[in-house]
Amino acid sequence: MLAAASDPRKNQLLAAVPPAEYQQLLPALEPVELALGQVLYEASGRLDHVYFPTTSIVSLLYVMEDGASAEIGVVGNEGIIGISLFMGGGSTPSRAVVQSGGGGYRMPAAAIRQAFDESGPVMHLLLRYTQALITQMTQTAACNRHHTLDQQLCRWLLMTLDRLDKPEISMTQELMANMLGVRREGVSAGALKLQRAGLISYLRGNIAVLDRTGLEHRACECYEVVRKEYQRLLPRKIAT
Repeated sequence: MLAAASDPRKNQLLAAVPPAEYQQLLPALEPVELALGQVLYEASGRLDHVYFPTTSIVSLLYVMEDGASAEIGVVGNEGIIGISLFMGGGSTPSRAVVQSGGGGYRMPAAAIRQAFDESGPVMHLLLRYTQALITQMTQTAACNRHHTLDQQLCRWLLMTLDRLDKPEISMTQELMANMLGVRREGVSAGALKLQRAGLISYLRGNIAVLDRTGLEHRACECYEVVRKEYQRLLPRKIAT
């Protein structure tokens, strides 16, 4: 088993599944290593697995016909990638790209559908997570329309930090630009502004957060709205 994904219950959704149901899921969970920039699925492509990140983060991107993209959601150890498999569809219009490399687990499509259909606790947990993810997507759309790039960058950094166990983020300017749907120059200028304010240190794709409280004060209300909704809907301890 991969060291980076040694315990499935490092994923908060799996940790919240009651013990009896968890034991039924366990044989279908396969440890995987997810590399930075890896595409888990393409828009309108067939999904064969769902993914439960543990130490990795995956970005959900909407891709335009001209190739431009923008992030509509981010999933880390709090969630699952591939909700369309248990919500009744086999594909999605978004692309899933690994934003921060690390470990995780995947489960075949048939296994997650069976668990959703046959287990009430699993179904209710996945539906609550889906509601939280929809809230994130909705708030992201509003944020991208009404708030400054500076505010969006702070929100994005905070959401990424919430899904990591360290205050450093490895991310190229190009990938950050794809996430935020802006030009690389915009990302560079935004990061430089935050660095001058003493909030981050940014060098060659490595971002170290120096003042999280300052980032929270500088971010728009969108971060707090999404954070509170996840806290309201999802348990953060192992079910007993």
